[in-house]
Amino acid sequence: MGRDVPALTFTREDRRRYRIKMQECLDTFAQMLRESRFEAERPQVGLEIELNLVDDRAEPAMRNTDVLEAIADPAWDTELGRFNLEINIPPRRLIAGGPDSWESEIRAALNHAEERARSTDARLIMTGILPTLRQEDVGAGALSENPRYQLLNDQIFAARGEDLRIEVTGIDRLRTYADSITPEAACTSTQFHLQVSPEQFAGYWNAAQAIAGVQVALAANSPSCSARSCGTRPGSRCSSRPPTPARRRSRCRAYGPGCGSGSAGSPASSTSSRRTCATSRPCSRCATSRTPRRPWSAATSPNSGS
Repeated sequence: MGRDVPALTFTREDRRRYRIKMQECLDTFAQMLRESRFEAERPQVGLEIELNLVDDRAEPAMRNTDVLEAIADPAWDTELGRFNLEINIPPRRLIAGGPDSWESEIRAALNHAEERARSTDARLIMTGILPTLRQEDVGAGALSENPRYQLLNDQIFAARGEDLRIEVTGIDRLRTYADSITPEAACTSTQFHLQVSPEQFAGYWNAAQAIAGVQVALAANSPSCSARSCGTRPGSRCSSRPPTPARRRSRCRAYGPGCGSGSAGSPASSTSSRRTCATSRPCSRCATSRTPRRPWSAATSPNSGS
């Protein structure tokens, strides 16, 4: 999980010091790899679960701060949207039984959180994209109150210099623009983080990519987005060919069950379906035009002629 950031603006000197510090960290990491300073004899696995909050109408409940106060457990934290929460299960040895051995602990944590959430008139829902989520629910006002999310939003848009273009094609087609990163909050997932030795990393990484399509097919639960059926048609096939040069710049690189980018966990060690959707089909594309549009301005059907 991210650390709170006190500053809301950065100077050129701040950026220079950041780049120096980042390079120092990378150099240290490379040295640790060369000298085998990682514990690899007793592999561990961690688990992160992201959830949605809803009200009694199953519509998004923008009250993660209230729910966190009610839960009062450091294992729980905010996520990008005010209707999101996440829980991090402490890492443990990978032994016989695997994740099944966690069941009682996870169920107890979820049951406790659900009970406390109800005291704030909210409920927990586990689904890739909340089907009742509307376009007006993912505006800038839905960002979690933690200042680091606003800072992240500002830095991304300052670097891009344009609105985000979102295009999801399935049975229906969603085409729209967003002036904040909040639409990413629509996408939630369950993420396993597996510790492996440096020598085994390449094999595990390649295996994770190989099973990505199957993982999404079995576990993704995001049939709709903004009242549009964004899943594929029954019986349809997804191309596994790499993008052509004409499309390479616009293809998403790290999208998950709801066709949104990931934000938590390490992409180098996680086999989360959120980060592997792009290996099965081009589910979203970034803008090549710099023309700003009204946020979430258009949602169309493939047969609408637009």
